[in-house]
Amino acid sequence: MTYATRPQPAYGRPAGGDDLPLRTSREIQGDIIAGAKKDHVQLLLLKFENDAQARIWLRRLRPRIATTRQVAAFNAEFSKARKQSGGDDPKALNAVWRIVSFTYPGLRLLAGRDPFPSVAAGSTQEAYKQGPAARAAMLGDTGQCAPEHWLFGNGTGQPVHAVLTVAADRPQDLRVALTEEREEAARHKVVIVFEQDGATLEGSRRGKEHFGFKDGISEPAIQGFDAPDPNRPEHKKGSPGTRIIPAGEIVVGYERDDGMPTDLPDWAWNGSFQVVRRLAQDVPGWWAQVGARLKDLKSREVVPPEATTEWLAARLVGRWRSGTPVSKCPHADSPSDAEAWSDNDISYRDDLEGEITPLFSHLRKTSPRDGLLVKPGDTQTVPEKGALDGRRIMRRGIPYGQPFDPAGSAGNGPDAPRGLVFVCYQADLVKQFEFIQKDWIEEPDFPHRDPAPGRDPLVATATDVTFKGCQVHFEQFVRTEGAVYAFAPSLSTIEALADGKLNGGGGEDGDRVLTAPFVLRPADGAVGTDKARLAMRQDGNLVVLDERDQVRWESGTAGSGGVKAVFREDGDLVVLAPDERPVWKSRTTGNPNAKLVILTDGNVVIRAADGTVIWQTNTAH
Repeated sequence: MTYATRPQPAYGRPAGGDDLPLRTSREIQGDIIAGAKKDHVQLLLLKFENDAQARIWLRRLRPRIATTRQVAAFNAEFSKARKQSGGDDPKALNAVWRIVSFTYPGLRLLAGRDPFPSVAAGSTQEAYKQGPAARAAMLGDTGQCAPEHWLFGNGTGQPVHAVLTVAADRPQDLRVALTEEREEAARHKVVIVFEQDGATLEGSRRGKEHFGFKDGISEPAIQGFDAPDPNRPEHKKGSPGTRIIPAGEIVVGYERDDGMPTDLPDWAWNGSFQVVRRLAQDVPGWWAQVGARLKDLKSREVVPPEATTEWLAARLVGRWRSGTPVSKCPHADSPSDAEAWSDNDISYRDDLEGEITPLFSHLRKTSPRDGLLVKPGDTQTVPEKGALDGRRIMRRGIPYGQPFDPAGSAGNGPDAPRGLVFVCYQADLVKQFEFIQKDWIEEPDFPHRDPAPGRDPLVATATDVTFKGCQVHFEQFVRTEGAVYAFAPSLSTIEALADGKLNGGGGEDGDRVLTAPFVLRPADGAVGTDKARLAMRQDGNLVVLDERDQVRWESGTAGSGGVKAVFREDGDLVVLAPDERPVWKSRTTGNPNAKLVILTDGNVVIRAADGTVIWQTNTAH
């Protein structure tokens, strides 16, 4: 069995005339790209007491798991009915969706072996194996947000093996489904470690998070799932500014922005890494802080005298409460504009210093778009595609707890639990979620300026921000209270796990086959199997590493200026300098359709189209 050679989906017009093949996928779970968008959600965090019983539980659960095909068809019908009714939700259309994901310990227990027996430092496999508690300090989860204060996933309490998400349109349907799932869990010695509820806020708060701002606006569109705009094919039809990204950024095994094949095994294809975080929000504290900082800024005469707390809060977020971008409506909200709330067609090219939308705003910190300079002091900006390549995530968050209302009951009081259940999917935990959290949200000097703009004052740790040339301090009012990293596998992999198998995993039964054109740079890390991984090093050397990270073969090009290795369509493997000059060659040119194969026995070979080995590293062991 091979992996990384499975045919890529056709995104033009495949056989049968289907322009959007991913919409009919029965393999990808329904929440990942279609979105199990329901008003009522419950996450059951589960622990397996007995591996055999857990597999029986999973086998019985399998028919209830929602697929992309099911969810996409329902969402399309629901949207059509809502338009026909003038914007009201159709009462006759209701569904219950279930999604399941597994932490590394849970996956290992079900499979009966290590799903990633050998992982490279800095890889998504390493992050998944370690889990968020072990990486908390790097992500800003310190102090009151440190794992010892978490309600789940802290690494010292009950382990979490799986996350079962149940989502429904109606609360009564959710109750019935949860009763069934709790009984199934109890019957098969599956312990519910923690239950996390979530629900869409009601009335004027609908679609907003507890601070009062419209949420879930800036999600990317997916190639092969979302229809492109005929006039701007890089954007989703009917959603100006929503850029279509390759499916491989969210779902493992498909084309990615960088064109690199995945280094994950077959069993991971059609799956996605899931992040779950419980983020508590101190709503009255945050708004009181905004009012206090506004008073201070007015005393320093750096904001207009007519500025309100709404004005300043919108700049911290980057949007007004309605979702209207500050960049387009800098002076006031426009809630009467029916289209403004969903507007993603945002540019910062004319606001590089953050005079309108501050550089520290949540919107710019998490999606800088075209507001990044090629180099400090320059006027040339990085295109949005270049700035966001490989960094997008698919968010599926929902509020939990009752809204803050001083005149309400105790459940609406200032100390009642409330916040956001943050859920996101991506193909790479490190390059996507962790990068956004560590290098953008928590980095005071992103984007780089002098003085530094500061951290994201909405969700990051306490920070000093630079606003209109002044330093302004913001305390932290969003706390992490739990987190897990999980993997939502394909329906076929779920079936295999129910049988105690993990087909194609860990390199036990699969060579790594790379087809031309293939490019490997130092930043890409190593690719391969358990016993052999090919890596391009910063010193210009192309090397083969064994399972102990020992060099078994090298091109001998250290110090040569080599910056990348390229497997060409003519069958030649070369190391190139910055000027594209070869500094090393395998000398196998003249072999179109050849393949570069990293074998499970540790050898790396180039095979001609007829299967003949025409070059090898002789590193089998």
